[in-house]
Amino acid sequence: MHVLLTGATGYIGSSVLSALLSRGHDVTAVVRGDDKAAAVRERGATGVVADLMDRDEAVRLMRAANGVIHLASDPDDAEGFDRAVAEAAVDALSGTDTPYVHTGGCWVYGAGDAIEETDPYDPPALTAWRPGVIALLEAADVPVTVVHPGIVHGGGKGLVPMTTEGAKDDAGRIRLVGDGSQHWTTIHVDDLADLYVAVLEAGSGFADVLGVSGQNPTFAEIAAATGAETLPEEPAATRERLGDAFAEAMLLDQQASGDKARAIGGWAPKRPGLLEELRAQASGTNR
Repeated sequence: MHVLLTGATGYIGSSVLSALLSRGHDVTAVVRGDDKAAAVRERGATGVVADLMDRDEAVRLMRAANGVIHLASDPDDAEGFDRAVAEAAVDALSGTDTPYVHTGGCWVYGAGDAIEETDPYDPPALTAWRPGVIALLEAADVPVTVVHPGIVHGGGKGLVPMTTEGAKDDAGRIRLVGDGSQHWTTIHVDDLADLYVAVLEAGSGFADVLGVSGQNPTFAEIAAATGAETLPEEPAATRERLGDAFAEAMLLDQQASGDKARAIGGWAPKRPGLLEELRAQASGTNR
């Protein structure tokens, strides 16, 4: 399959690129500069430097593909960029059988101890713009799947090291996010990449799909698994440290099983869970 991939040099996108290539797909990766184009070419993909905010160019690239996975983001205009790509997908793919896989996020569902895809959205302010973009896609005649990743881990990157290693006080204790009792949905980056490919290869739109492993540790458990001492924090102090919008999202108490994902193309998480990964790292550090 000829797959158009955005975000191929990012944390998740890099793993998705590897998964696609390992399955024998022909990948065109849309990137922002010549250096990134060279990087994806070295890995076996075709690198194309293009501006996805250019509707005509985005539509042309999508129409030339047999499947599209969108993972790119713009930190300066997250909503505007995501909406522009979604609108291009509607223009390019409406009335076709070309699968389009968009990226959402588990936070869009708000708090819940058994979150399912059919639950109503209840996003924090940080991601309150996402439902509008998703509604645009799901109202169109496009075979769309919106993958909602949980907290992604693996490879020493992502939100976990930022909120553990990056949150230590002068005594080396990890400042918890609040009291740390909130659960986080989790998934290994390579398992998430496999899910994107499974959804694409299945060929039809699945609407919302939670990209989670079914392991939902508390933040206190996550911090403790690193082997460091922890320091509970009042929610007000967390908001002051992280900012109101980010703290609101980080304090969400979320649990989900990922059962719908497991019904797509035989997908199942295979890599170590987050706590297992962190404990292994701590053990290796301490030897």
